[in-house]
Amino acid sequence: MSDLKADTKRIRECSRALQRIYHAFTDRANPAEDYSAAELGNKLVVDAFDEFASNWKIHRKDLAEKIRTLGVITAEAARSYDAMDAKLAEALRRQDERAKRDGGPK
Repeated sequence: MSDLKADTKRIRECSRALQRIYHAFTDRANPAEDYSAAELGNKLVVDAFDEFASNWKIHRKDLAEKIRTLGVITAEAARSYDAMDAKLAEALRRQDERAKRDGGPK
């Protein structure tokens, strides 16, 4: 018999965290977007953020989609583990009831 254990609460937390990361990736591509050179201290810093945002935009959408997909997969895994556990528990209860009804194990 396997000692496989799944912490479905933790798996759900992981799924929610991945969804938050996904939204952070898709909601704001350039973290310096609303700041001026005066606020950031230097035009070079603004230019660096702009260059980063341009490069990041190319890969961000693909990465964000992979993160979203992983969030969906982890949520489904938690549901599947819970459903499997419930079915197994029900099968064991039925087996116990049959054993009691039929006079115990043979």
